[in-house]
Amino acid sequence: MTITRRAALIAGSAWAGASLLPRQVRAEGKQVSLAFGPVSPVYAIGMIAELKGYFKDEGLDSKLITGNAGTFGRQTLAAGQALFAHGDASHPLQLSARGKPCKILLATEMVCSYANIMVRQDLYDSGITTVEKLAAYKRAEGAKPIVAATAIGSGTWVFGTYVFEARGLGDKVNWVAGGGPNTMFPSLQTKQFDAIMAPPSWMVEVEKTGFGKTIYDTSKPGVFEKDFGGTLPVLVIYTLQDTIDQDKAMVQAYVNAISRAMAYVKATPLAEVQALVTPKYFSGIDPDAVSAELGFDTSTWAYDGHIDKVSFERGAKPWYRKGTDIPETRYEDVVNMSFLATAQAKTK
Repeated sequence: MTITRRAALIAGSAWAGASLLPRQVRAEGKQVSLAFGPVSPVYAIGMIAELKGYFKDEGLDSKLITGNAGTFGRQTLAAGQALFAHGDASHPLQLSARGKPCKILLATEMVCSYANIMVRQDLYDSGITTVEKLAAYKRAEGAKPIVAATAIGSGTWVFGTYVFEARGLGDKVNWVAGGGPNTMFPSLQTKQFDAIMAPPSWMVEVEKTGFGKTIYDTSKPGVFEKDFGGTLPVLVIYTLQDTIDQDKAMVQAYVNAISRAMAYVKATPLAEVQALVTPKYFSGIDPDAVSAELGFDTSTWAYDGHIDKVSFERGAKPWYRKGTDIPETRYEDVVNMSFLATAQAKTK
């Protein structure tokens, strides 16, 4: 396994070609980019759309840009260096609150795959096997346990802090920014971190190396629902409202491609999906880790991209808390399902 392989910047392009859609309603030769991070199968939907030629079908020249944490997508979109971003639903809410109105176009995850918590192997072996036991643990000289999210303000931080707060343990741990796996894994091994937030692929890798053990797993029935009350928008594709105002045809074309990629994943055996994305993007990652992450969403929700008002409002629990700096936001002000509805109607 090559951990550093994940840290590399990835980029893919699909050159404009003949579209399957009527000429008058498609975007032609548009250069578009999708920003996200870190490099992980949880963000594979854009890679799949590229590899299957869906962007090309829509007349789009697409590029994928990645960083080392989920906040990268938000920052890159805000800086005008990408037209679309793939990340935690809290990110477009945060941008909108800071004067850059965004619209969520669809969801790629409705049960959080990166709210999982892993502790150091030695702590697990000593009996720290639950969130409550981790919160009660003390480091040298009575210090609180250190839990690492990819970045403060990232999706892993938003969901991780909520899990502890929901159980009355919010003040029992110290949060730090851990970055991607090339920094997270060694820091867990060397006991700089006592626990980390981890998507399914990291869970597999960390447990195989013996660095740590999972104590909170959202893939287990009832775990996510117990703390969060049900499904809610977790990972989403979003863009600035200005982008929609300036080029609706391009936005529609982009959503068409992503929607087709989601339909492909839903209808295709996991092994076939994995065989498609691995050679270009995940050749240095444990195949079991890739499989665990690619299979998470299809096993936990409908995988249709739709976000209704009820599920959006369920997100109030993790989003609107002290420290997130996210004001309460109306569904109508930040969610636009019209592009997805049009895309799915065409697919049918």
